[in-house]
Amino acid sequence: MKVAIASGKGGTGKTTLSTNLARFMAESEPVVLVDLDVEEPNSGLFVAGELFHDEPKYKMIPVWESETCSLCGNCQEVCNFNAILKMGDRIMIFPELCHGCYACSELCPTASLPMQQKPMGELKHLRSGALDFVESRLMISEEQAVPLIHQTLRYVDESFSPEVVKILDSPPGTSCPVIEATRGADLVILVTEPTPFGLHDLKLAVDTVRRLGKEFVVVLNRYGIGDDQVEQYCAAEGIHLAARIPNQRRIAETYAAGKLLYREIPEVAEATDAIASLIHAHAAGGS
Repeated sequence: MKVAIASGKGGTGKTTLSTNLARFMAESEPVVLVDLDVEEPNSGLFVAGELFHDEPKYKMIPVWESETCSLCGNCQEVCNFNAILKMGDRIMIFPELCHGCYACSELCPTASLPMQQKPMGELKHLRSGALDFVESRLMISEEQAVPLIHQTLRYVDESFSPEVVKILDSPPGTSCPVIEATRGADLVILVTEPTPFGLHDLKLAVDTVRRLGKEFVVVLNRYGIGDDQVEQYCAAEGIHLAARIPNQRRIAETYAAGKLLYREIPEVAEATDAIASLIHAHAAGGS
């Protein structure tokens, strides 16, 4: 069971919900929390645990071996990302554009483009009671988050049983990193806020998960500010509004102190319990 916590924009409360939901559920069952916002992971600010595993992560890029190259230009033709060019009597490789798809290497008739490792980040796995926390962090200057997200999800799949609930704290927006983080999810929880910006980006997120064919629900954070247009939109589109988390100064103060909200705020505990029950019902085949 994989539950992706996503949104159309940043700052809506994905990490707030992910960390509180994971800790809440881990009080009664094994849970895995995975921070897939690899460009700026911050779930670890709220999850303390003992380091279980730590490893560097690499992506594969081609290296040109001029001695055997026939300069046929096939590598340039098969690259969909303009990461490799034939310039006169040279083959130029742009590692920042390379997606590590192996097309140029595998289809080179003279095997002149072997792949080699290039560091791109690190993965850490911590344990705290029934909660396992996996976090990956992209290296500074690295531009592509998708390869690291893909490897992180593969580590999770290889390390944990399919029956264990996995909560995926996804990147913001609707671009490639979000697609990679949510495409294998069984359920997507879209976190939004009752503002015009929240509604605008929620619509983008809804369109994205619908195109992916994913089941999804909406959680309304900072309930009480703005207007009711998000609720009207959800009602008109037949979207289940799973919970409302109120806008309170105490919530902001507790969050800023690095504390878990459900332990301090009854309204957050109630919302978290409702979302956990929804996840259990979905896992059992309900709605």
